[in-house]
Amino acid sequence: MTQSATAQEPAPLPEPESAAAPVPVPVQGAAPAPGAARPRLYVIDALRLCAALLVALHHYVGTWRVNQPHNLIWGRPSSDIFPNVFRVTSYGWIGVEIFFVISGFVICMSCWGRGPRDFFVSRVIRLYPAYWFGVLFTGAVLTLWPAVFKPPVSGRDMLFNLSMLQQGSHIADVDGVYWTLWSELRFYLVFLLVVAGGLTYRKVVVFCCAWGVAAALAPVAGLPALTLLADPDAAWYFIAGLALYLMHRFGQDMLLWGILGMSWLMAQSELAKRIDTVEHVSSWRGALLLYTVFLLFMVGVAVGLTDRLQWKWLATAGSLTYPFYLLHYAVGTDIIHYFRDAADPRLLVAAVIALMLALSYLVHRFVERPLSRLLKRGLTRSFARLGPAPSRRAAP
Repeated sequence: MTQSATAQEPAPLPEPESAAAPVPVPVQGAAPAPGAARPRLYVIDALRLCAALLVALHHYVGTWRVNQPHNLIWGRPSSDIFPNVFRVTSYGWIGVEIFFVISGFVICMSCWGRGPRDFFVSRVIRLYPAYWFGVLFTGAVLTLWPAVFKPPVSGRDMLFNLSMLQQGSHIADVDGVYWTLWSELRFYLVFLLVVAGGLTYRKVVVFCCAWGVAAALAPVAGLPALTLLADPDAAWYFIAGLALYLMHRFGQDMLLWGILGMSWLMAQSELAKRIDTVEHVSSWRGALLLYTVFLLFMVGVAVGLTDRLQWKWLATAGSLTYPFYLLHYAVGTDIIHYFRDAADPRLLVAAVIALMLALSYLVHRFVERPLSRLLKRGLTRSFARLGPAPSRRAAP
């Protein structure tokens, strides 16, 4: 990521169960009309898939190892092989930031009116089945056919990766893209505090402000625990997604525009840091332009301008996003490395993307869905032994 595609996100990236979003209420504080529902947000599936493809194209075409004279994927700088396409794909890394914003939007959507038990179960069954397969499959490929990436971890560290908590224990990821899951997990942890009390307009707004203050103070506070929970590198993207969902549910107001504006101001600084430290091949101006256009499009989604987009095939496409993201990097670059001299580079990239999408469908169909059903039954029975969950209803 599966459940509903209206609520799918990144990596990045799990989706909610509800297939339709509540009708937005123009008067702040009023509850949505009972039983009323907007059309399913298929556009969210389209955005997630586009973000995943952007990241993949960046890894395959739009980057190189700046400290080495030759690109280890192609044998020479990819900018020489794809001189025109490279200028665009060098910005593909911003797909991760797009994932984070969508995650904030859809997690808030999927949790509205639900308790912490449902939240926990939904996140486990969404995140872990495809991830477990990704760890084992990628580890096996890198062990048997090391090329661009040598086997990054020992057998015991690979097993620890199955917990998804390896970064918290300073253990290397089996695949480099897994770093985003650590940010997702921290977002779930802090947002669980709001879910436990029942989501309301007021509580989500307070959470956005409080988490934003923590994220702003963490870099100068010198408190590791605060930095760990505040996650200043990613928090503002999740906050933007939360504000956009409140616009979607309750309508626009000055406060929500203020939260969204502050998240944009803080995000532009984080984009600059990302470029300075990792993504040297792109510019701050270009990244900020792309991110701003995406946020404006999400505003259109929030206020209902895309509700008429009802292409049902996008639900299936969106379900491939999470396994595709988990599998595309290390395995895909290995394939390119081995076949780079036997095929046209453009056809090879297209073929690898098609292969990864096909593999992602198989993982979704034969790993995610059956394992998710099994986990959901087991966890539901386990929580039933704890007694009934406290009843609560969503309030404005």
